[in-house]
Amino acid sequence: MPDFHLIATFVIIVATIIAYASERWAMEGVSLVSLAAVLIVFGIVPYSGIDGAVLEPEQLLAGFSNPALATVIALLIVGQGLFATDAMELPARKLGRMGGSSTFRPILFILVGAAVISAFLNNTPVVVIFIPILVVIAAQRSISPSRVFIPLSFITILGGMTTLIGSSTNLLVAGVVRDYGYEIGFFDITGMGVILALVGGAYVLGVLPRLLPERDAELSVGAKSGAQFIGEITLSRDHPFVGISAKAGMFPGLGDLTLRMLQRRDVPVLPPFEDMTLSVGDTLVVTGTRKAFSKVLARGRAGLEADDGQSDETPQDLPPGPDYHLAEAVIAPGSRYAGRTIQLSGLRPQFGISVLGVQRKSRMARSALSDIRLEPGDTLLIGGPVDAIQRLRGNHDLLLLEHSAQAVPQSRKARIAVAIFAAIVLVSAFSLVPIVVAAICGAVLMLLTGCLSILQAARAFDRQIFLLVGSSVALATALESTGGAALIASSSLSLLEGAPPGVILSGLFLVMAALTNVLSNNATAVLFTPIALGIAKGMGVSPEPFIAAVIFASNASFATPIGYQTNLLVMGPGHYRFSDFLRAGTPLVIIIWLTFSLLAPWYYGL
Repeated sequence: MPDFHLIATFVIIVATIIAYASERWAMEGVSLVSLAAVLIVFGIVPYSGIDGAVLEPEQLLAGFSNPALATVIALLIVGQGLFATDAMELPARKLGRMGGSSTFRPILFILVGAAVISAFLNNTPVVVIFIPILVVIAAQRSISPSRVFIPLSFITILGGMTTLIGSSTNLLVAGVVRDYGYEIGFFDITGMGVILALVGGAYVLGVLPRLLPERDAELSVGAKSGAQFIGEITLSRDHPFVGISAKAGMFPGLGDLTLRMLQRRDVPVLPPFEDMTLSVGDTLVVTGTRKAFSKVLARGRAGLEADDGQSDETPQDLPPGPDYHLAEAVIAPGSRYAGRTIQLSGLRPQFGISVLGVQRKSRMARSALSDIRLEPGDTLLIGGPVDAIQRLRGNHDLLLLEHSAQAVPQSRKARIAVAIFAAIVLVSAFSLVPIVVAAICGAVLMLLTGCLSILQAARAFDRQIFLLVGSSVALATALESTGGAALIASSSLSLLEGAPPGVILSGLFLVMAALTNVLSNNATAVLFTPIALGIAKGMGVSPEPFIAAVIFASNASFATPIGYQTNLLVMGPGHYRFSDFLRAGTPLVIIIWLTFSLLAPWYYGL
């Protein structure tokens, strides 16, 4: 029953795209339903191809072991390692300064640079390079991530169309046409490719950010807060603050922390601090944001402590590991901790956490943190292993602010994370090993070196992407196996029979540009390369414009997240939905098609 399978496949694909675009249902649910539907159709009524081979469920489920999917997930974990070590903070700050006071200028510099680099380096690692930098700059400039990451993906795809090595699709087409006796040089597609990139780039840089929704990243409560906590730091022998001298009555070497009082041999010293140098044994009563305290902890030997039951080597005396988190909790009305000092609260023996700072709406006197009596409404900055913090859930005396737990950056391991990342990019760029191998090995090294924890790696895993790719590959496999893709190609071209070469070239481009957003770009290229060469031979014209049409149209995978690997990479960081790609990418597909249709006959002399 080949007609049944063909019709059923078309119905499922159309229904799935409509369901994705409507956003009435969760993407995961739509993916699972479409996967179940295609498995039921081909499971209950088995399909046999022309060669008699049966399309097995294993082939339909092959998408879940797809190397592209494994690559995306592994690269997301590697990116999480860069975030967890603050490795991109310095380069992002330098790039941000290049833009001056302008909000979008540094983003513009990055996007243009990414387009140029992607012409000579496969665009997937280029996107991986710039995602963590854009995350930091977007946060610094208060730009919604949803306005920058789709442009990053699209601009690298456009840049990758300009040279033979810019995209794996280009190389794939070159390999196929070589079997037919044609050779494509490194810059043979550059002329038309640059024209398409410039026209498409004008849309991506000038129009696209205005079309994308303002969808903020889901930051934790503490990450959003700029509230000041008061805390206490005791300087141990090798503490990084030892030896810092006062200037103009303050200690600028403390970074974002402000010194409120210094205790030296139990003698309190209040500002201004003239002619003083911090020494071992000093106790600093400081105020700062949660981020400021997190930076101090990340440097190691922070000495942040005012809790009871301290041992000679507390968790804060040593650099915290990737499992160490900061969180915020509020003293509840009627709490048994109200009226107690932090020293006598018993929080550490009960929960295994440490109180690092206190925030109070009313004014607090300058005093040691250990002397402050807790009041209802006080917000405590607490630190400890994530398991210890989770034990606070459900406690009625100390109310944990949900989603406020955030890992302390492993800043001292930033160089290790950068080295791992650079190794992945280099071995992938020079094709020393497949990118999937490099990405998975890099993800494992991030875990083994302690750049991030298993929990942080799990957060990088996006189930939406996993299910979306798995179900989409199943639908694409069904479409190819039943001859649906070939039917679309032959039917479309039969409508153009007898038309001038330029019209046929335009129609061929449009069909490929549409299919590349449903099938993979590589599948579209392999399917249409022989068709394009056959059309050129039959018409007695040069095959060059038709080969170029296959390359450019197969790369025009802008309208769906499954169209190209870079779209999947930016989907998580940008918090995108399926409809965002339809809304943002469909106009670009049309622009590229119209530009090629109008200029290709002139450029190639048809």
